[in-house]
Amino acid sequence: MGLRARRSASGSPGAAGPRRGVLPLPRLLLLLLLRPGACGAAAQGEAEAPTLYLWKTGPWGRCMGDECGPGGIQTRAVWCAHVEGWTTLHTNCKPAERPSNQQICFKVCDWHKELYDWSLGPWNQCQPVISKSLEKPLECIKGEEGIQVREITCIQKEKDIPAEDIICEYFEPKPLLEQACLIPCQQDCIVSEFSAWSECSKTCGSGLQHRTRHVVAPPQFGGSGCPNLTEFQVCQSSPCEDEESMYSLHVGPWSSCSMPHARQVRQARRRGKNKEREKDRGKGVKDPEARELIKKKRNRNRQNRQENKYWDIQIGYQTREVMCTNKTGKAADLSFCQQEKLPMTFQSCVITKACQVSEWSEWSPCSKTCHDTASPKGTRVRTRIIRQFPIGSDKECPELEEKEPCASQGDVVAPCATYGWRTTEWTECRVDPLLSQQDKRRGNQTALCGGGVQTREVYCVQANENLLSHLNTHKDKEENKYQSTSKSSAAPFLSITFEITASKPVDLKSCTGPVPNTTQLCHIPCPIECEVSPWSAWGPCTYENCNDQQGKKGFKLRKRRITNESTGGSGGSGNCPHLLEAIPCEEPSCYEWKAVKLGDCEPDNGKECGPGTQVQEVVCINSDGEEVDRQLCRDAIFPIPVACYAPCPKDCVLSMWSAWSSCSHTCSGKTTEGKQIRARSILAYAGEEGGAQCPNSSALQEVRSCNEHPCTVYHWQTGPWGQCIEDTSVSSFNTTTTWNGEASCSVGMQTRKVICVRVNVGQVGPKKCPESLRPETVRPCLLPCRKDCIVTPYSDWTSCPSSCKEAITCRKQDGGPAGIHECLWYAGPIPALTQACQIPCQDDCQFTSWSKFSSCNGDCGAVRTRKRTIVGKSKKKEKCKNSHLYPLIETQYCPCDKYNAQPVGNWSDCILPEGKVEALLGVKTQGDTKECGQGYRYQAMACYDQNGRLVETSRCNSHGYIEEACIIPCPSDCKLSEWSNWSRCSKSCGSGVKVRSKWLREKPYNGGRPCPKLDHVNQVYEVVPCHSDCSQYIWVPEPWSICKVTFVNMRDNCGEGVQTRKVRCMQNTADGPSDHVEDYLCDPEEMPLGSRECKLPCPEDCVISEWGPWTRCTLPCNQSSLRQRSADPIRQPADEGRACPNAVEKEPCNLNKNCFHYDYNVTDWSTCQLSEKAVCGNGIKTRMLDCVRSDGKSVDLKYCEELGLEKNWPMNTSCVVECPVNCQLSDWSPWSDCSQTCGLTGKMIRRRTVTQPFQGDGRPCPALMEQSKPCPVKPCYQWQYSQWSLCQVQDAQCGEGTRTRNISCVVSNGSADDFSKVVDEEFCTDIEPIIDGNKKMVLEETCTQPCPGDCYLKDWSSWSLCQLTCVNGEDLGFGGIQVRSRAVIIQELENQHLCPEQVLETKSCNDGQCYEYKWMASAWKGSSRTVWCQRSDGINVTGGCLVVRQPDADRSCNPPCSQPHSYCSEMRTCSCEEGYTEVMSSNSTLEQCTLIPVVVIPTVEDKRGDVKTSRAVHPTQSSSNPTGRGRTWFLQPFGPDGRLKTWVYGVAAGAFVLLIFIVSMIYLACKKPKKPQRRQNNRLKPLTLAYDGDADM
Repeated sequence: MGLRARRSASGSPGAAGPRRGVLPLPRLLLLLLLRPGACGAAAQGEAEAPTLYLWKTGPWGRCMGDECGPGGIQTRAVWCAHVEGWTTLHTNCKPAERPSNQQICFKVCDWHKELYDWSLGPWNQCQPVISKSLEKPLECIKGEEGIQVREITCIQKEKDIPAEDIICEYFEPKPLLEQACLIPCQQDCIVSEFSAWSECSKTCGSGLQHRTRHVVAPPQFGGSGCPNLTEFQVCQSSPCEDEESMYSLHVGPWSSCSMPHARQVRQARRRGKNKEREKDRGKGVKDPEARELIKKKRNRNRQNRQENKYWDIQIGYQTREVMCTNKTGKAADLSFCQQEKLPMTFQSCVITKACQVSEWSEWSPCSKTCHDTASPKGTRVRTRIIRQFPIGSDKECPELEEKEPCASQGDVVAPCATYGWRTTEWTECRVDPLLSQQDKRRGNQTALCGGGVQTREVYCVQANENLLSHLNTHKDKEENKYQSTSKSSAAPFLSITFEITASKPVDLKSCTGPVPNTTQLCHIPCPIECEVSPWSAWGPCTYENCNDQQGKKGFKLRKRRITNESTGGSGGSGNCPHLLEAIPCEEPSCYEWKAVKLGDCEPDNGKECGPGTQVQEVVCINSDGEEVDRQLCRDAIFPIPVACYAPCPKDCVLSMWSAWSSCSHTCSGKTTEGKQIRARSILAYAGEEGGAQCPNSSALQEVRSCNEHPCTVYHWQTGPWGQCIEDTSVSSFNTTTTWNGEASCSVGMQTRKVICVRVNVGQVGPKKCPESLRPETVRPCLLPCRKDCIVTPYSDWTSCPSSCKEAITCRKQDGGPAGIHECLWYAGPIPALTQACQIPCQDDCQFTSWSKFSSCNGDCGAVRTRKRTIVGKSKKKEKCKNSHLYPLIETQYCPCDKYNAQPVGNWSDCILPEGKVEALLGVKTQGDTKECGQGYRYQAMACYDQNGRLVETSRCNSHGYIEEACIIPCPSDCKLSEWSNWSRCSKSCGSGVKVRSKWLREKPYNGGRPCPKLDHVNQVYEVVPCHSDCSQYIWVPEPWSICKVTFVNMRDNCGEGVQTRKVRCMQNTADGPSDHVEDYLCDPEEMPLGSRECKLPCPEDCVISEWGPWTRCTLPCNQSSLRQRSADPIRQPADEGRACPNAVEKEPCNLNKNCFHYDYNVTDWSTCQLSEKAVCGNGIKTRMLDCVRSDGKSVDLKYCEELGLEKNWPMNTSCVVECPVNCQLSDWSPWSDCSQTCGLTGKMIRRRTVTQPFQGDGRPCPALMEQSKPCPVKPCYQWQYSQWSLCQVQDAQCGEGTRTRNISCVVSNGSADDFSKVVDEEFCTDIEPIIDGNKKMVLEETCTQPCPGDCYLKDWSSWSLCQLTCVNGEDLGFGGIQVRSRAVIIQELENQHLCPEQVLETKSCNDGQCYEYKWMASAWKGSSRTVWCQRSDGINVTGGCLVVRQPDADRSCNPPCSQPHSYCSEMRTCSCEEGYTEVMSSNSTLEQCTLIPVVVIPTVEDKRGDVKTSRAVHPTQSSSNPTGRGRTWFLQPFGPDGRLKTWVYGVAAGAFVLLIFIVSMIYLACKKPKKPQRRQNNRLKPLTLAYDGDADM
């Protein structure tokens, strides 16, 4: 940006161009005539065409230049244009008039921002905006809108000189030059009511009396001025006996004090006139001794005046004029004022001298000796001293100290020291502080984990990078200098580095900003115990090492795996239980053949039936049961074929052997032996002839031994890993590395103990356990890096206690030193430096100190005594025993003052005593005992004397308080029971839930820790998912029994029957079903059938095997797909027998009947589970994976796993249980100073802060963070002026005189409504004499006593209340204003022309209030009432209320109401009095008032029951009936217009109807009734009741 440094000579191109191009004709002719050769020029001008082309200029461009400031260049475009606006060639315009296209400018740079700024002038007066509508409203509501402007200039800040605006606009836009404003409504002067009339100005004859008023609010914003503040009226008294004096002696004011003339002049004047007087005076001092004394006295006074360097008192004189004045105010000869003694006309005085000060001293060094970006400038000071104190002048001395901002000078300015908070490292995480806040019973537990608290210390150090870099630079310079001279060790470098990096602590007050936290929550990882799977089945007898098959000793092994790896957290063992158990066995083998399937029975010799063999289909397996290459089993015994029998027709048919049952015992011993059973049943009986018969029942079952190994189980047992010991042999390892995310610096070794253990016996020799499976005993480990303790340097020494104290020094209030002259000026006279004291001599009598006076128990007149005794050798001296010289008892009368104590104010908070607080008896305290218990509350006591004056509380034998015991109830936390045991899993198969609960034992109260969310029975539950293995309990059926034929054909032994079998629920193990359990543990829906129908084939019939298993349905299930099962023919039928049926059975696949879909289901997350040793912190939420069948039933996971369904859900996730941290509070601060130095309402306050906010379910912070306590009542003593005396003029009747007042010591209770009462001055001796904030006591001042007949101004009225300019109670922001006024007092009517003008004075104020003014009116009295204006605070005023809203004060009727019994109503119409009705004329005017008849209705109590007459009664006449005996109605049938009223017609119509009714009733009563006709049939008709809805029927 740039700016013009000077204006172009061409001026504004846009405006100057046209004026120069076309001149007006008269001006053109005048120029032609005045120019030489005008004729020729005129002739030439006639030939030239008028100017049609003008130069045009564009805006100035940016200021360009190499340097900042003046000296830049800016350019603009200049072109020639036609007057119509289009551009043309430059040759068409005059070259001489071409404006400049470049100029010098001021180039603004960024650093100019510190030098230039906008200077904002004050807003000028608000000027009204010209309104579109000239008509103004009759009533001004808010004011008139206006505009006010101000001057804004860009200045150079240092020299305060104006600069171009474009410089400041470069950095900041130009502020607004004008703004809208409001011109409030005109406010007229408002005055108060008149005071009462004064007494008559004369005691006899004709005089004047006056009454005055004062200004309440001055006129503002063009309002009308104030009315006269004074009213006069003539008053008459008794005639004067003596003639009134017409003249008064008037004393003028004293002139200013001036020096007397020179001695020579005075002597010359007095030489002729006073020779005799001087002779007489000289005679009086001819005595040489007297003359010498006078001389010495004069010299001493002169020396005293010269030696005092602070003041020089000079004595001068002053005069005044004494004159005699007429009561008309004119001067008269002194002879008219007959007076024996005239007032003095001159007197000596002290020459007034102003304060004189010395020249300013030199500026002090800048207080900022370093560089600080936050506050770059400091201050420097210069002073001056007082040379001459002001004498006789009210003008105070000027300021003796001057400050200005400054910046430190110098090439190298060190950065200022800054201070910051530093913290130590966090301590170890501890859980026990949280436990002590919650459940103290758990505080004794060890190896706690979970959420905890750790602490650290905070200290303040001097540490800023700028200072460190400066010190480092200084260090480098010193180092280079040192190295240039000699090469030595780096000790200086190390010392400087230590000083910089490890800053020493400083005072905590030096650090600002928030203090770092000293406590924080932390987490100790909880140990995860190792979890293992169930044991697998015992494996075959195998070698310890199949690669090294030595000897015949082997082992049977069973294994389990780790399902959840352990972590070595706090308190965790980190070790898993053994995963392998071994049983020694004989004849081991590493590989063996396993029969997979048994082939069909092949009869021998190719026969169709008869004996045969079955070949087993085998595979080679290893010791883990895994299928391996068949070559590995070459040394194993191959299974031999099994003998079988293929039944011939009519032979007995047996079923296939069932599978071997599970072994009855896992091992064999002396009393136990493992057995397995298998069975088969008869499918068909043999024929009677030629068929092979069925065996007996014993041949249908086989038993074999199993698990023949002894019950001696061995396993390796490992101990915990030992401490990591550094391995010095490993030296090539890196110095620092990380292992498992932790930094480490060296390698170590850990060892553990491994032994062979026999189960239920103990340690045995290691050969009993398989050596190849022995766990390792040594492993490497990494040692953590060593951390040395680091401490800061010592802080600076504290200041030494001062053992030497000066007697008297002059100090400032802030403790700084000051000169003695300042104390003499500001602090009064110097205190006494010495005081009398007495050291007893050897011969003196010695006594003990006086005891305290005895208490006064009696009334006034009682005495109290005090005693002392003789001590030491004084007991033997006779003079010491003289009770007259040395009395041993001293008596004095008790004070007769009577005092009474009264409690004042409210009770304080309940305050616990300081120090250790004991718990209340029977009250359970929890947490910190300083928070609750028995305390005291206090109420202040005030002591008054018999005159009602506040005195010290000690006078009432009180320490100032009433104490009352109180209780701060201790907070009691929510108390829950311990967790119950976990319930069983809700499902026996698949995923369910298990629950445990706590129940409420005690509710919280008094701010105790709240309860968690409880249910309707006040319990809280914890629910976690659980999973039950679907194959944990299984149904185990026995083989089917032989089919029992129900319809027996004895010949054939065949037919239909029933088969049965036993079904038991057994616990399933890795070795198969083991123990029989209750049936409810197995799924009842899955229970196999215990009986079925069967068909026993006849001997000649075909026999088929049992049905095989159903084939699986293809998924998805569909009825179009089928499943099938098959059976094989075992015995062919005989010739006459029944042929074999179809051995294949099929059925459709129906969903949820014989075909099912399977899908995974994920349970909801459990609650956050913590370790048993944790109370909060990190936990785990779990959920379960379930396999759900399409009918909604949970099944074993293998069904979903076989389908290969995806399962991508995480089953565990981390969670956090918020630690329940109780609110921790700081100690109470010391009691603050009293809020009032004296009085009744003073309070002391102490506070405490929250050091640790509560978290989670911790105990919340109490609401009471501040306590108050009343201060002891102290009387408020102060100095107070008395009223001014009347103006006294010495030796004259009027003129300038003096008035005086005194100061007295008063006492009050400090409240605004308490009137101060005078007490002895000794109570104020320690109080600085300050009244109304002014130290200078004014006890005498000049005044003016008016002469008789003078017109004068009364004293100033008191300042009015501070009043704001408001609209509808809202301040308009013009500030408050106060006013006071002086009214004019006239003593003679003839002197009115000599009266001064009444005076008012205003001042601004801050504590203003909005006042409203409204009209008030009294009740009407006849046709008039009083109307006045009242301010909202109840003061009656004149002015302030809007005239247009003034209520009427007169309501007289026109024409007046002259008819009898008429009066003028509020509507200004004539009405009749009560008891009369109006009769109106045609033009609606009242013609007359007619009397209304009076109807008297007696009441029950009225004994005059025979009143039958109506009489006319005057409405104002009192009734003769007593009160309450009757009521009187005045009926007015005629309206105001003289016509009958409507109700009269209504009454007449009602009376007519009533008359007809009465006549009808009389007619019906008198008429004879007809005789009823007799009926022939007298049978009664049945009565029918119809319910009409009446509830009474």
